[in-house]
Amino acid sequence: MQPVIELSHVRKSFAIPGGETLSVLDIESFALSPGEHCALEGQSGSGKSTLLNVISGIMRADAGRVVIDSIDLSALDEARRDRVRADKLGLVFQQFNLLPGFTALENVLVAMTFGSGRPDRQRAIQLLAAVGLHDRLHHKPTALSVGQQQRVAVARALANRPRAILADEPTASIDSSHQQQVIDLLRNTCSQQGVALLVVTHAPEVAVQFPRRIRLEEFNRAAAIAGGEGRLQ
Repeated sequence: MQPVIELSHVRKSFAIPGGETLSVLDIESFALSPGEHCALEGQSGSGKSTLLNVISGIMRADAGRVVIDSIDLSALDEARRDRVRADKLGLVFQQFNLLPGFTALENVLVAMTFGSGRPDRQRAIQLLAAVGLHDRLHHKPTALSVGQQQRVAVARALANRPRAILADEPTASIDSSHQQQVIDLLRNTCSQQGVALLVVTHAPEVAVQFPRRIRLEEFNRAAAIAGGEGRLQ
């Protein structure tokens, strides 16, 4: 079965003051299968954010191949990478990044405008119902609780029928009483939609709930060399 995400020989470095170069990613291989749920652990500074930016095409790798649903991002310009990201990947951030002037339904519909298909109002309604917001369709973010805003963010990430969801520390901005709800929401909704899930986290209590649990240092040689203590992004 063809992986939905596949990295091979990926390298990413940044220039630092003094003319030196800091290696952030040095990954021989990594793959995520269709429908697979994986927790990727790493301490702050181990390169987690850079990795997600490279997988999603926000950043271009210096070397190697980043393949999303059989599409090699390294062969694409920025505009085409943006389109692949909109069509193939859903992103869930630490901060929800909802549009404050738009309702829950409108936030999902706006996300649909970035994909190749047309906005589908019925699908947007169904997604919001699937995350328990059937009675909050026309509420703006300020009228929603933190947990409800996170639910809108998950529905928005699924708007364009992505092959995979990338979640960057999805519980970091949530109080402890709601953290389990967020993880359950992501896993259950992705399972129902048949979507692969890659959650990046520094929390062992989150990672232990996933059938596949790996540490970034296990396959990112740059993080292993740096020791992961604040040197990387």
